[in-house]
Amino acid sequence: MRRLVAFVMLLALLVPVATSADSSTVVPPGVVAKFEPGVIKVENEGGITEIPYRIHRPEDLTAEDPVPLIIFLHGAGSRGDDNRKQLGWFPEWWMTEPRLGGRHRAVIFAPQCPKEGRWASVAVDAEGERRIDASLSPTVPMQAVMMKIRELVEDPAIDPSRIYLTGLSMGGFGSWDLVSRHPDWFAAVVPICGGGDPSFAPRIAASGVPIWTVHGDADRVVPVDLTRAMVRAIRKADGRIGYSELPGVRHDSWRFGYGQEGPLEWMLAQRLPTNEGTPPVDDSGG
Repeated sequence: MRRLVAFVMLLALLVPVATSADSSTVVPPGVVAKFEPGVIKVENEGGITEIPYRIHRPEDLTAEDPVPLIIFLHGAGSRGDDNRKQLGWFPEWWMTEPRLGGRHRAVIFAPQCPKEGRWASVAVDAEGERRIDASLSPTVPMQAVMMKIRELVEDPAIDPSRIYLTGLSMGGFGSWDLVSRHPDWFAAVVPICGGGDPSFAPRIAASGVPIWTVHGDADRVVPVDLTRAMVRAIRKADGRIGYSELPGVRHDSWRFGYGQEGPLEWMLAQRLPTNEGTPPVDDSGG
């Protein structure tokens, strides 16, 4: 059973599922036009890897009225190098839903993971079993995400006490991975239908970062037990975590998570008590 769960988890991390709602959607050109394109260059053993990203900045940003930064990590179906597909779901809804971008001002950062890449680090044991392991070095795409966050928080028009992280499916795994590495960076985290490394629950809990996670109990792509394990571990460590488990919902729980009844309004209401957790400009600690 453990091998089966681990295998399914790996599929969720690495393989786009054509029949799943995680598959990429066609993002309207009008939405794409509201996001500036960019590239993050990461040095590694193979040379330099370029990770594309899109960023939305509201008009008339000023240091006198700084806005939140929201990091969105997409699912497996949006991987690639077109620098467009990652704008489906949350970024698109932010631009088109009056209750989101029509009501709130925020900088939205949406990187794109390469086709064969992943956000979260995966360990393989002697028996070939695979699991999420946040003690490993971050993947190259995750290194790019961390580099860009450190750069963005230097902008005085971004409020360092309101940095939020969310992601779905493969991006849910990535959200758990990043908050395990740097829980003090974020005012709130909303991982959707992902899974993480429960051994990091004490570190997450000790930071005090509030988390609200969402998963459908009928998810056949990413087993709901992976979210349940993180919730149990964080609650056992007296951490701050809310959990919405959706009866009968399969692998599209982000429709609730980013919907009107989901935790986005809660997320945007959270704020770091101080700026001590602001990502440093120069930090090689992974």
